[in-house]
Amino acid sequence: MNLEIIRQETPGCSDKIFLNSAGASLMPKSVVETTVKFLYEEQEFGGYAAAIRNSEQVNRFYEEAAKLIHAKPSNIAFAGSSTDGYAKALSSISFKEGDCIITTNDDYISNQIAFISLQKRYKIEIIRVANLPDNELDLEDFENLIKKHNPKLIAITHIPTNSGLIQNVEGVGKLCRQYDVLYLVDACQSVGQIVVDVERLNCDFLTATGRKFMRGPRGTGFLFVSDKALNQNMYPLFLDSFGAKWTSFDDFQLIDTAKRFELFERPYAALFGFTEALQYANAIGIEKIESYNRTLADTLRNNLQNSGFRILDKGNRLSSIITFCQEDGGVEKIHKILSENNVFFKENHKTDALIDFTFKNVDHAIRLSPHYFNTLEEIETVSQLLENINH
Repeated sequence: MNLEIIRQETPGCSDKIFLNSAGASLMPKSVVETTVKFLYEEQEFGGYAAAIRNSEQVNRFYEEAAKLIHAKPSNIAFAGSSTDGYAKALSSISFKEGDCIITTNDDYISNQIAFISLQKRYKIEIIRVANLPDNELDLEDFENLIKKHNPKLIAITHIPTNSGLIQNVEGVGKLCRQYDVLYLVDACQSVGQIVVDVERLNCDFLTATGRKFMRGPRGTGFLFVSDKALNQNMYPLFLDSFGAKWTSFDDFQLIDTAKRFELFERPYAALFGFTEALQYANAIGIEKIESYNRTLADTLRNNLQNSGFRILDKGNRLSSIITFCQEDGGVEKIHKILSENNVFFKENHKTDALIDFTFKNVDHAIRLSPHYFNTLEEIETVSQLLENINH
């Protein structure tokens, strides 16, 4: 992994310290060029003809996304975002009154709102699994709840947006396989940052986004759908002519692949840019990216802890998302120093992660999320800027 070349290919990192890849990362030049090139083709030939001229590039999207997560192209559907794919997956499940979803306290805000919406509409039950004292998932509690409630779905966020925790999605996947429960994984913060292997996860659905650690355009993502879900003829509530054939006045026939979860109209320019981002990450190698990210994150987290900050990340495996606040629980001084020194970051609020922040008794947190185009020198610079705040 040649960091010098990667930084040359990332113009946005030349004049700032960018530590917000968990929000929307910096795109490589080739991603932007690919996106813009197709827009010019649409200008020249019209959208339909431009898409036909680039049909091989469309196929490459499915191949690169599948390669990234160790799946088959037939299991991949393009989505407008991770949340878009998540909603389509949820809509393919025939919930009825009395059904149960088992999830965790460490989840993505949009997912929890979706569950509550299902609860209000269908009167389903939402059960959140307990955490062990070290903040890891209590798999024994998980198994007991599965036996007791026979859930319709188990839904886990791999890496929550508000903390660096990497949840034990593989352990949960084994239980889902053992008890034949549908399993949905939100990987919007893990895909592109760490190795994600759907074969090891044993999940039925997995969602990812383009704009975060994948370094792709906004308005892109993908949904993985397992062979099991496809063979059970699961499909989203609202299909169109892309996902099914209209075979008689009152019937349709599903297509065989995960594309049944797509719609005909897609932003092709963004899709091609996302394909380039997927290829870019695959060419470097996610294993190398994960290893380097761990060095960056561990260094930053240790430096902040040594400077007296309250680190809010709890768990045995932590990711390249560092959430922290001042010793007194505030974030104002951190916010001021980072802003004045052109360090890009995100401030998270209690409403972003209501359960997690309530348990941790904080209202705000600063989130720094280094990625593989960052340098250790940048990490040390940020650490030095902040080191005297608590003294």
